[in-house]
Amino acid sequence: MSHDTANRCDVLVVGGGPTGVTLGLLLARGGVKTLVVDKAADIYPLPRAAHVDHEIMRIFQELGVADKVAATCRTSERYDFLTAKGDVLLRFEGMERIGPGGWPISNMIHQPSIEAILRAAAREQPKLDVQTNWNWTSYCNHEGAVTSTIVTPEGERHIRSRFLVGADGARSPVRAAADIAMDDLGFDEEWLVIDALVKDFERLPKVNLQICDPTRPTTCVLMGSGRHRWEFMLKPGETAERMLDDDVIAGLLKPWNVEGAVTLERKAVYRFNAKVAKSWRRGAIFLAGDAAHLTPPFAGQGLCAGLRDAANLAWKLVAVSRGADEALLDTYQTEREAHARPIISLAMMMGRTVCIADPVAARTRDEEMLAARASGTSPDGAVSNPPLGDGFLLAGSPEAGNYFPQFLTSEMQRLDDVLGPGAWLIARSPPNTAHGGIPFETIILDDRRLDPFRPQLEAWLAKHGADAVLVRPDRYIFGTGTPDVLARAWSARP
Repeated sequence: MSHDTANRCDVLVVGGGPTGVTLGLLLARGGVKTLVVDKAADIYPLPRAAHVDHEIMRIFQELGVADKVAATCRTSERYDFLTAKGDVLLRFEGMERIGPGGWPISNMIHQPSIEAILRAAAREQPKLDVQTNWNWTSYCNHEGAVTSTIVTPEGERHIRSRFLVGADGARSPVRAAADIAMDDLGFDEEWLVIDALVKDFERLPKVNLQICDPTRPTTCVLMGSGRHRWEFMLKPGETAERMLDDDVIAGLLKPWNVEGAVTLERKAVYRFNAKVAKSWRRGAIFLAGDAAHLTPPFAGQGLCAGLRDAANLAWKLVAVSRGADEALLDTYQTEREAHARPIISLAMMMGRTVCIADPVAARTRDEEMLAARASGTSPDGAVSNPPLGDGFLLAGSPEAGNYFPQFLTSEMQRLDDVLGPGAWLIARSPPNTAHGGIPFETIILDDRRLDPFRPQLEAWLAKHGADAVLVRPDRYIFGTGTPDVLARAWSARP
């Protein structure tokens, strides 16, 4: 990259983790010159996130890396919350089944493996540059652009961009520089996290577990790339230093009978929090991922939320770079926050179920939840994701903001691979009038590309009483109805 190119870009993304690099890839594939900077010299080598869902795999599919990611994943058929005696309090089943995104509902990952795959894809994108060991320090607004100061091994650099995105984690320097406060949702628990390399999978649980034992609430979950994870809640008076002692860890793992079956790879004490930034946009500055929201890990949705941010923000930045009204960018927070908060609430509910350390309160919880299961009123089942909030959607359309499924054939051919990126108007007949605004492709049901999927698409339209559906680039539904109404409404939006 030349000096001039390095000092100018359309979008500067601070943070080279999965959210930042995914955003960079989506922008670059849309023709937006993007620079991603990260203060670390290389990918953090040890595991962090352990799970992505079917929607995230669909995003990886768009980037051309889903098969590589899937090869590193493991699946669990269920997620159980158990009493200390092993009775089932809560059960989420069918986690290995194909979800609406066209991939397994639950995919257990090894984050460094995912990051390496994304970085390799980034190197193939001419519109994307990823610079490591570059420490972003500050920004100023000047002449309609954002000028960022970045400390590099070669000295200080000043990067001029139209937009700046902070995908720089929970302690986000970009968020601090923009003076954006966080809304604390009131969850704060300290846990020991242990990641292990597996030598003998047969001696480990085959499903994901939460052990709701008041003497020591514990998590045990599968991971990708030959790993397994345990998490143990710290008790009052316990310190991180004591809990990180190898003898203490050996004692915690002893009841699992895994000596010789695993090798300790990583140990760390984390505070599990729930927070949401009060603003995700300040002019040309945006927040994404953990910079915008923090969730306890119990629903496995922390990384998923960041990559949904990337998918939502990317297509809007691409559209604005091609001439769409910047008011489109105001819909980023309204749509995503309304989706993220219920998932954070679910994770908090799960966490509060697990984290009860008082024996009397735990006994009451067990009795109530076991009774609910016995009566068939327990909230068991697979986790479903909420719709988007108000934004770039057709008001009054019942399906607006819901997720559009990716249909598969019996040979595992996927709809997105046939239709490609961008927005789609899938209709029984074409609109009668020309449309403007953000481009979309009109795809009539008799299009030969749809031959393998036509019965599923016909059934979906019939179920929703619609002649057409307009699907956004992030695969959320703009609206259903007649093709003319959809085309006009889409064109009329900013």
